[in-house]
Amino acid sequence: MPDLRIDRDDDRLTIRAGDDVLAEYVFRPDHPTFESPRPYLSPIRTLAGETVSLYRPHDHVWHKGIAWSLPVVGDENFWGGPTFVRGEGYVQLPNNGEQRHVAFEVDDDETTDAAAGGRTDDDGVRVRERLGWVTQAGETIFAEERTLAASVLGDDAWLLGFATALTNTTGRAIPIGSPTTRGRENAGYGGLFWRGPRSFMGGQVLAPGVAGGDELRGTRAPWMGFTGRHDETSTASTIVMVDDPGNVQHPPQWFARSEEFACLCPAPFFSEEHVIEPGATMALRYGVVIADGASDPERAAGLAARAAERLPALLGPATATAGSGGAP
Repeated sequence: MPDLRIDRDDDRLTIRAGDDVLAEYVFRPDHPTFESPRPYLSPIRTLAGETVSLYRPHDHVWHKGIAWSLPVVGDENFWGGPTFVRGEGYVQLPNNGEQRHVAFEVDDDETTDAAAGGRTDDDGVRVRERLGWVTQAGETIFAEERTLAASVLGDDAWLLGFATALTNTTGRAIPIGSPTTRGRENAGYGGLFWRGPRSFMGGQVLAPGVAGGDELRGTRAPWMGFTGRHDETSTASTIVMVDDPGNVQHPPQWFARSEEFACLCPAPFFSEEHVIEPGATMALRYGVVIADGASDPERAAGLAARAAERLPALLGPATATAGSGGAP
């Protein structure tokens, strides 16, 4: 298996397996306010080198590979583009917030890569980042601690780990929801969002015991996957996203598309708002398997099981979610 490492440049981290680049994490994006600037992962590649992400597509320029994106944060939008307003539809408002990189952190007792500010052990590589969530009006509403990690699962797949802990730094409760909680049916997107290559359009959405398409949107499941084919090579790749059992609304409802474009999102706020009280922290953890080859539900389930087994050691101890509740 190739050795993993994380290299750091001025604006991005690069996850490498030997000499091959598996993913780039841009932590200082240069995007207009309209797109709700935030860190993102793109390009993302399989171990065989196939690209399984799409960056800034013309139909939704705020979609960027994999990004932690929330469209309804109180009255703020940390997703990008217009905001869904009950009774009016999508409206462009002066509410496109920004996730700002603050610093990378390491533990004193861990083996670190000083260039990346990361951790390396037998389970893989890991970095921790601090961010501030700043509204378009300039108010910081969340302090975030984020963990990004990677591990090789075998000859055919690698695992991207993602953990976030959002702490409410204001003196008021902040509800997090989705367009569905604001009145748009079956549009509960928001969370860790993956946008796939254009050639994946029409590919298969995979869930426990079933393969299909857009009709699986809104399904509750501990994991969901997507398999599609690439232009030029005609080879296939698979993405499997895994929800941690400790997350809000586990198993979550999933936002998934295949017909218009390829995407997956475990959406913890799909149909119910979650409130973070002043000073409270909401923690969520996910695994994303990036695999070579086509998959059916059985193979996807196996990839999800491998990820779920590896994820706790890869991400480290979970951060407790405290002081938050359901819909107000």
